[in-house]
Amino acid sequence: MYSGPIGIFDSGYGGLTILQQIRRVMPQYDYIYLGDNARTPYGTRSFEVVYEFTRQAVERLFAMGCHLVVLACNTASAKALRSVQQNDLERLDPQRRVLGIIRPTVESIGGMTHSRHVGILATEGTILSASYPLEVKKLFPDVVVTGQACPLWVPLVENNEATSSGADYFVQKYIDALLAQDPLIDTVILGCTHYPLLLDKIKKYMPSGIRVICQGEYVAASLQDYLMRHPEMDVRCSKDGKCRFFTTESKEKFISSASLFLQEPIEVEHITLG
Repeated sequence: MYSGPIGIFDSGYGGLTILQQIRRVMPQYDYIYLGDNARTPYGTRSFEVVYEFTRQAVERLFAMGCHLVVLACNTASAKALRSVQQNDLERLDPQRRVLGIIRPTVESIGGMTHSRHVGILATEGTILSASYPLEVKKLFPDVVVTGQACPLWVPLVENNEATSSGADYFVQKYIDALLAQDPLIDTVILGCTHYPLLLDKIKKYMPSGIRVICQGEYVAASLQDYLMRHPEMDVRCSKDGKCRFFTTESKEKFISSASLFLQEPIEVEHITLG
């Protein structure tokens, strides 16, 4: 059995925040990052379209030698993960695995919330999918979950406005809207991988005493734990410390935008899906 890199898939650039944390915790592994930047955003698309696009990406990463793929995208995790796991893995290769980022994030809140009231700030697609409330209800039935869509946060990040004074209004607006729905919230999950780039402003407008959860560190810890518990998968993951980047958009645009997320020069290759 040959070994191969761990695949990290996102519809855009936000998954780079997940990749960054995973590489920090597990630098010895090889990775392929695939961004479907030409067809982003996924958040406004139907379940059927997100599933189709995600399945195409998973199949391509499998073809590139990945035995394990992480959907580093909340929309893909919310709208496509279960369908891919149930409909496609048996046909493609029952020995391969596709993991999402919603469950590892939800698992982290159990010991954090004292009021048992949790807020979710995410894209409209993730909020409408109700994936976070459903996952929380499975693990922590006593926790009340309130969601707030933040449709302008991703454009702020991708237009390099995350640190601008103009972003303050929209950051405060959505935080206030969330807490107006439920003033008892004491823990807030950033349910979009772009949002860590707004973290300074989010902390500025989030009342003291409310804990803010960024996904990357919890997803990284969960993946590390998964590979420790599944040595049969771990041996299929190559370990030369290399990382390759692929995009469905132009290489130049990807390198320019990726520089907002990664503090290192990268090379990227163009790829087509579908």
